[in-house]
Amino acid sequence: MFKLIDVFWAYILLAILVLVGRFIRQRVQIVRALFLPSSIVAGVLALLLGPDVLGAAAGWMNPASPLATGVFPQVIREVWRQSPSIFINIVFACLFLGEIIPGLSDIWRKASPQVALGQIFAWGQYVVGLLLALLVLTPVFGMNPLAGTLIEVTFEGGHGTAAGMAETFRELGFEAGADLALALATVGIVSGVIAGTWLIDWGRRAGHIQVSAYGEPEPTDEEGDRADEAPAIRQARARLWQDLMIDPLTLNFGFVGLAVVIGWLILEALKLLEALTWGTTGLKLMVYVPLFPMSLIGGIIVQLLLVRTGREYMVSRPLINRIGGVALDVTVVTALAVISIATVGSNLGPFLILSAAGIAWNIFVFVILAPRIMPAYWFERGIGDMGQSMGVTSTGLLLIRMVDPTNQSGALESFAYKQLFFEPIVGGGLFTAAAPALVVQFGAPAVLALTTIILTFWLVFGFYNFKRMTKE
Repeated sequence: MFKLIDVFWAYILLAILVLVGRFIRQRVQIVRALFLPSSIVAGVLALLLGPDVLGAAAGWMNPASPLATGVFPQVIREVWRQSPSIFINIVFACLFLGEIIPGLSDIWRKASPQVALGQIFAWGQYVVGLLLALLVLTPVFGMNPLAGTLIEVTFEGGHGTAAGMAETFRELGFEAGADLALALATVGIVSGVIAGTWLIDWGRRAGHIQVSAYGEPEPTDEEGDRADEAPAIRQARARLWQDLMIDPLTLNFGFVGLAVVIGWLILEALKLLEALTWGTTGLKLMVYVPLFPMSLIGGIIVQLLLVRTGREYMVSRPLINRIGGVALDVTVVTALAVISIATVGSNLGPFLILSAAGIAWNIFVFVILAPRIMPAYWFERGIGDMGQSMGVTSTGLLLIRMVDPTNQSGALESFAYKQLFFEPIVGGGLFTAAAPALVVQFGAPAVLALTTIILTFWLVFGFYNFKRMTKE
């Protein structure tokens, strides 16, 4: 148990760790070269100063040392331990708030190749992971078959999803899953940047990159509004800011809170539906689904309601980005700070196998399949999906910026539109949340068969869509 003052000091220390992480990132060349966010540096620093590294070393030299349990008191670490599963809800609630959501037909026309490629990345990670679980991890290492879901949860979902799924893994009896997930997410984001940078260099030398390295920069707005927003919306927002008696950031946080509440109501309704229908037979899925994918749906609902009522000016996307960014930093730092190194060490073989398999699948899809899925600018558009599938969305955006800094290929728009068909399902969406429960309820072979069928569908659709679009 902890008190409110403990929570206060836990986040004060976290803020200081982020500052130190930023300083390290600026001063250490290898960290800067890997484009690692300051939050990851801060989280690793907190881990090193904790009981598993500094504490273990100090205790080995002198068991009576005050540092034998690390720098941070246990109550602070307990606050951090519970933080990821809370703040990840805010991250997902922010994904679509303030975004311009065009008609589905327009989105699909522009983003269908991107959707197909992203789905191939994600469902293939399930197929590869579950095959490894059935053929190697469970029979050879005695691991829980739930290990087969780890590649998608971590490589496609990133640290936030890995942290959000930690409690689900524990509830389903896979205690090691929480720590392995966070370690794999770290491998994913590092390998994503390294592999992406290497592939971009290879793409330029091989002539696969069609855009010029130079071009006209995109127009920016001094007020921080979206460049594609209507002037009437900007004017209405300016009037709103003048009339407000609260800070605009607070108002936007209110809409984030509303999105989370709507997501919670949806989740509770689904749990009730399950209890009254298929749950009576013993099949339980919704009780293991965390709140964050429902928070994403709640955010979409809030945004659509604001648009339908002509009040979309009340939400500022730059401010929503700030709220989501802070929540993601808290999620990442606290999740990394409480990783059990002993758990990862005791499962080193499966950890290395899953890491190598995830990296190999992602590179294979990008190099071999992306040119046969994307009818135009396959490299510029595919590199973003590969980055997302090996780290987080920001990794994908980083690689797009590296290869096409002035957005000549339209990769940014296609990548953004794809999320509407992607995030609600995989990469932290509904199936990501439900997959471990499905493995427990129906077994890994059944889920492998399901994901193989879905992967096959997206492969067939991707090839067909490529031929159709190249003929237009």
